[in-house]
Amino acid sequence: MQPSPPRRLSRRTLVTATAAGLVAAVAAPSRAADAASTRFHTAGRVKAADDGFVRYSWPGIYFEARFRGTGVGVRLDDSVNDYDVQVDGTTTATLVTPGRTTAWIRGLPDTEHRVRLVKRTESPWGEGRFGGFVAAAGGAILARPAARRRQIEFIGDSYTAGYGNLSGTRDCSSNGGVDRNTDSDLSFGALTARRLGADHQINAFSGRGMVRNYNGSSPGTDFRTYYDRALLSVEGDVWHKPADWRPRVVVIGLGLNDFSTPLNPGERWGTQAELVSAYESAYHGFLDKLRARYGPRTFLVVSATNLGSSPFAETVERIARTRNAQGDERVAHWYYDDPALDHLGCDWHPSARDHRIISGLLDDYLATLPLCW
Repeated sequence: MQPSPPRRLSRRTLVTATAAGLVAAVAAPSRAADAASTRFHTAGRVKAADDGFVRYSWPGIYFEARFRGTGVGVRLDDSVNDYDVQVDGTTTATLVTPGRTTAWIRGLPDTEHRVRLVKRTESPWGEGRFGGFVAAAGGAILARPAARRRQIEFIGDSYTAGYGNLSGTRDCSSNGGVDRNTDSDLSFGALTARRLGADHQINAFSGRGMVRNYNGSSPGTDFRTYYDRALLSVEGDVWHKPADWRPRVVVIGLGLNDFSTPLNPGERWGTQAELVSAYESAYHGFLDKLRARYGPRTFLVVSATNLGSSPFAETVERIARTRNAQGDERVAHWYYDDPALDHLGCDWHPSARDHRIISGLLDDYLATLPLCW
């Protein structure tokens, strides 16, 4: 659901060391292009830039590499987003709107390591730029890690993005705002993907619905306007799906914004019944697109959660039943709710604890499907 605009903090870089002997420092990036710096793996939607960097917008995008030596540098050009740097599975630094820089993790044992950079925040109206990893003196960036055999895609809104999940209080205006309290890598989708050992995409856009955005905002656009893009703010941009991106599960969570607020005067649906009809028709069209893109073997999981007396949940269930009746048995319906959910994220969104609960519910549900990974 769409919140009020977050309060922006002054630009700075926050670095948190979490292991003995680790020191993270920030320095100006080298002008020289390092061929080894491109030896990384990503499953996210990225576009190559002319200077060797890659550009991206969606939340939760991650980059992984292997290196040998006592330190590794992360080349970034991004004054909008926050990132975690993880070495050998442990978060060693959090970079807050780092700008154009190389952030260094030093003091590591002189052996082989794995490094992962993950984008925590959303940036629909901007973009991040990553220039690869560089090894400290005497070390080397090694061959890129292999892609994971399992792949899963998450499509949705703020719930899928992990909006404000770190806050611990519904009003986060005084504890850093939405950006500082969001970690897409702790969203239910990212948690489930890690437990499955799967590469994943989080293609989520807060405030967007299938046909109607939160409270009728930005009329004439909806989630479908942006889904095919790599760079959300670039009109007409198209992400070209690589041949090796073939998710066997796509989890879709769109509808909270369509139905969470009453229709306003002047919106193009005169009644809720008209909105439901438009939503249902658009959802079927979106499923047609996904089925054509990913083929008949992929499970398309349409999801809904508790939204009071709205028609959200029953409409999503009806969509799944209709597809099944038409012969597509790999459209599945997942409804999730739990009395333990506290919604203590920003603006009543799921908290990090809630995301762990939802992830567990999703794990249980996916275990019931005859997945062929």
